[in-house]
Amino acid sequence: MMKIGVIPDSFQVPFKEAVILARDMGVQGLQPYVTHGELAPENLTADDRRAILKYVKDNGLVFSALCADFGLHFNERGTNEAGIERTMRMMDLALDFDTHIVTTHIGRVPDDENCEEYANMVNTIERLGKYGDSIGVVFATETGPEPAEPLRNMLAKADTHSAKVNLDPANLFMCAGENPVKSVRVLKDYIVHTHAKDGQMNPDGSYTEYRLGDGGVPFREYIGTLKAVGYDGFLTIEREAGATRMEDIRHAAALLRGILSELY
Repeated sequence: MMKIGVIPDSFQVPFKEAVILARDMGVQGLQPYVTHGELAPENLTADDRRAILKYVKDNGLVFSALCADFGLHFNERGTNEAGIERTMRMMDLALDFDTHIVTTHIGRVPDDENCEEYANMVNTIERLGKYGDSIGVVFATETGPEPAEPLRNMLAKADTHSAKVNLDPANLFMCAGENPVKSVRVLKDYIVHTHAKDGQMNPDGSYTEYRLGDGGVPFREYIGTLKAVGYDGFLTIEREAGATRMEDIRHAAALLRGILSELY
């Protein structure tokens, strides 16, 4: 059965406070950013890592995934070595936090599959994926700038078993104009983690994030399709805008629980 998680950074409070808020809302998982501050791998000793994992587990939660999105230039080659190495350290941290998924944006997939940037992106994904193969951590690309099919085609070109997908339905709908129900079917063999976020593309091509259920994502059909293709991982709430984020996250958790109770 699918589980409900939250990105603790959405609460806009220190991590330990966010853990308590998540616990009290009745969610089961956390997907924190580990790119800066108190959870960045370079700021954590081995003892720190054990203590954080214990704190999370003692409050009845798990890490669903780690967000490793800090702007690594996937379309470069030879000039992004430091970023690749830093991402690998975040993959190591995933193991210490008892999860096997890191997620990030890779940038827009180029239209021309024969261009240098495309080849560079495949190379970077492949390198991170091969490292993931060696340690048991998958590297999940978050959906967003392009429809699902070009992303799937790129991931298929990478010689690794660990190139996967973090499916964000709002990003697909807001930025690519694609119904995420279709995206689930296209990406079904790659999905290892998902976000629960909502929004709408505006007439001028810009987009606006909305409270879950108030945008254009058809969540009941979307989650039903995830279930139909065999996905049983996390629906992780992300709220990046708005002045009432706490209430919006609480609303999202209740909405997701209602849908899951109907489906199972």
